Amino acid sequence: MSPEVQSNMRDIKDAPAFDLSVTRPDILGAEFLGEGTNFALFSDHATKVELCLFDETGQKELHRLELPDMEGGIWFGYLPGIEPGQVYGYRVHGPYEPEQGHRFNPNKLLLDPYARELRGQIQWDDALHGYTIGEDDLSFDTRDSAPFMPKAVVVDAKFDWDTDRAIRTPWQNSMIYEAHVKGLTQLHPDVPEADRGTFRALGSDAVIEHLQRIGVTTLELLPIHAFANDRYLVEKGLSNYWGYSTLSFFAPHAPYLKSGQIREVKEAIRKLHKAGIEVILDVVFNHTAEGNELGQTLSFRGIDNASYYLLSPDNPRHAFDTTGTGNTLNVAHPMVLRMVMDSLRYWVEAMHVDGFRFDLASTLGRESQGFERDGSFFNAIRQDPVLSGVKLIAEPWDIGEGGYQVGGYRWPFREWNDKFRDDTRAFWRRDPGLLPAMAERLSGSPVQFNHSHRPATSSVNFVAAHDGFTLWDTVSFNDKHNDANGEDNRDGHDHNLSDNMGAEGATEDEGIIAARIRRVRAMLATVMLSHGVPMILAGDDFGNTQDGNNNAYCQDNAISWLEWNKARDEVLNAVQALAAFRHEVPLSQSRFGAAPDDAQDRQPVFHWLHPRGGAMEEGDWQDAELRCFALHQISPDGTELLVLVNAGDDAEFALPEGEWTLRIDTSADEVAQDSAVSGTVAVGWQTVMAFLRNGPQAA
Repeated sequence: MSPEVQSNMRDIKDAPAFDLSVTRPDILGAEFLGEGTNFALFSDHATKVELCLFDETGQKELHRLELPDMEGGIWFGYLPGIEPGQVYGYRVHGPYEPEQGHRFNPNKLLLDPYARELRGQIQWDDALHGYTIGEDDLSFDTRDSAPFMPKAVVVDAKFDWDTDRAIRTPWQNSMIYEAHVKGLTQLHPDVPEADRGTFRALGSDAVIEHLQRIGVTTLELLPIHAFANDRYLVEKGLSNYWGYSTLSFFAPHAPYLKSGQIREVKEAIRKLHKAGIEVILDVVFNHTAEGNELGQTLSFRGIDNASYYLLSPDNPRHAFDTTGTGNTLNVAHPMVLRMVMDSLRYWVEAMHVDGFRFDLASTLGRESQGFERDGSFFNAIRQDPVLSGVKLIAEPWDIGEGGYQVGGYRWPFREWNDKFRDDTRAFWRRDPGLLPAMAERLSGSPVQFNHSHRPATSSVNFVAAHDGFTLWDTVSFNDKHNDANGEDNRDGHDHNLSDNMGAEGATEDEGIIAARIRRVRAMLATVMLSHGVPMILAGDDFGNTQDGNNNAYCQDNAISWLEWNKARDEVLNAVQALAAFRHEVPLSQSRFGAAPDDAQDRQPVFHWLHPRGGAMEEGDWQDAELRCFALHQISPDGTELLVLVNAGDDAEFALPEGEWTLRIDTSADEVAQDSAVSGTVAVGWQTVMAFLRNGPQAA
């Protein structure tokens, strides 16, 4: 035993005693109160809860103490002398009646749902299951799971935030960059090698300077909550790289912390805030890492399976799965809802994050009658004085019946808009008949979002995200190439709407490479010049590839890590120019545009123009082969913006009368332009052009 362990143990070599005069049921989790720690755990169906104290390594259980009191299903007790750094877990007693939904097994050490920091990783072993592997789930396993479990750690919440305050970048000025903590930093040549893959790297000068260069206002991180690397992946030599398998909703994923301490997260957020960059988290409250009834018992299942999870109403032995992962968190339960809300508030108030993207958000709105846009979770968010003011983004679908709900959420939620992705990819692939759809996407998708007093920033516009092809792969592969995932290329979807432009994958053909660059720049311009909120996948700003893998969830390696040394300047410079233009021009506004006869005060006026000159007519919209048109926008301040898109061959376009300033031309060597034009202009194939009049630098 090390001297450090002996030193930590001196204060608790004898079993500590609870002080019933101080104990509090209203503070869930382990809360250090200055001279001791209050422990509280919710379990409505338990008969006894034991607190287990471990040495600092988490390997030796020192004491097992029964929580002395219970109110309203909350078991609690205050232990004097227990300080930050103390490692702990729970054993929960109750009925083992799987057919009634109860799976209590005190042989299984359980992670505190409110744990702020974890010690150790899951070591996969059959003892982690509440039933005996090899028998059905009605059996009962008596082996101790503690040696194989991560444990919770009592933390000290003190941190000097200096003058850090929420940035609150308006939605109409926001540009989102979706990134993975490790993938973004693991191969960055200007990040110290020892820091790569961690929050220390995320807050490095090199990463921040890049984000500032391309105009990022909001960094959206793939899950950083502690998550499990699923057993079947580990046994195949893979891992749950994306992190959509939550183990704890309060603790950060330990491998992302160089020191293992949560202060690293705070330090990175503080540095990003000083650079004017918000941080929002992709959160997974729809399911957990425990899987279905045949899965492992790590936390919620052993604490109170019937409360924390949705179970089949016909047979509570089985989980009710709307997520495709085996289980569904029962957010409609008031104490589970409280846990979710407490987690969100913790990350805003204690960790200073600026918002959240909710994975499979439709699951969070599932009530007894199916998806409810006014369900308890959404209503709780809307009335919360802390959470209603941060950035909230829904992934508006799940796999359950009625789960696809794009446009179905209320303010203040914004939504990932996969219709934008699909229509934009298909349009630039030169699919016929897509002008009406592209007009919708350029104007903020009003059919989906212009209702219920929702603003024109409700649509989060993207052409690639972590799930699917990268943007470069969208123009480089006709088919997915997921062989490295070990599922014979059966995983991942086939709806890629991609086009390899003449060669499958990497090529040395200069003509194909040039065509790919041109189409990528056009698609990025479509994202950046459309109404709504633009989102770019990390690496798409410089042509990153995953070698055709459109489901790289298990690839913690060079397939997923960004290859900074292969950055394509032609793409990077275009993103920089587009971001600068978007920043200076009132492109995205809070109100949807309208036709001249329908426009109200403070509402932009939209004209749709044909290449021959003048307005698009009814028959023009039905011309399946027409691939060139323009949006002429007149903002309330008088600024006129013309966004011209041409997915077809070289063409000519008759501009509206008068002199215009060309500001963006994605077909040019230098995307950013500044020249006066009038009359008819030549429009290159696969090109986006933007013109200004009566606006910034338009004269």
